[in-house]
Amino acid sequence: MNDQLILKFPTSLVYKKEDFYVSQSNQEAYDLINSWPKWIKKTVNIYGPSGSGKSHLSSILKSKTTCLEIESKNLSEETIFKFKTKEALIIENLDDKISEKLLFTLWNTATQDNKYILVTSVKPINSYKFKLKDLLSRVKSALVIGIKLPSDDLISVILSKNFSDKQITVEKKHIDYIIKRIDRSYEKISQFILTLDKYSLKKGSPFGLKLIKEVLKMI
Repeated sequence: MNDQLILKFPTSLVYKKEDFYVSQSNQEAYDLINSWPKWIKKTVNIYGPSGSGKSHLSSILKSKTTCLEIESKNLSEETIFKFKTKEALIIENLDDKISEKLLFTLWNTATQDNKYILVTSVKPINSYKFKLKDLLSRVKSALVIGIKLPSDDLISVILSKNFSDKQITVEKKHIDYIIKRIDRSYEKISQFILTLDKYSLKKGSPFGLKLIKEVLKMI
């Protein structure tokens, strides 16, 4: 049987503040989340491509206060009542199909009850073509912060640190090989490191280019 089928590779990640790597691409977003509750505006939109670390930042906020976290597509009238018992609402992966009336109501609820809203999305919230004028007015008042995918230098730092923590000696050429072939997202990098560690232990294989190639094909 193929080893890839035997191993249970990580399908979800546990986000920890200490595992978030700060760089120029995400410094502003990280500082904002870390400064809660001293936000200059109580409704914030953090946008960026998939894998840029938005969910990780949401998780950091969840560790600071009581939050209701929900996917944009799952918003309903019930969300309004559940939000009443929390300090902050996290709306993940905003899309064009969201109910404008419901979003406006949630926004008003936050304003009236002095609560916080964090919206994550691929594109900035002020670029969505909402038709509800009152919602457009709210959107213009939000703090909008963009983040990008990690640079080659940051990926190199992340890989080197994780290998060092696991007492694995890695040649620079191997790091360069990985950087050129791995998806540049924090999630994929973390998945690669975890999978490589599990797979090497299972096979008892020495760390090297062959092992790296096998794991890159798996993720």
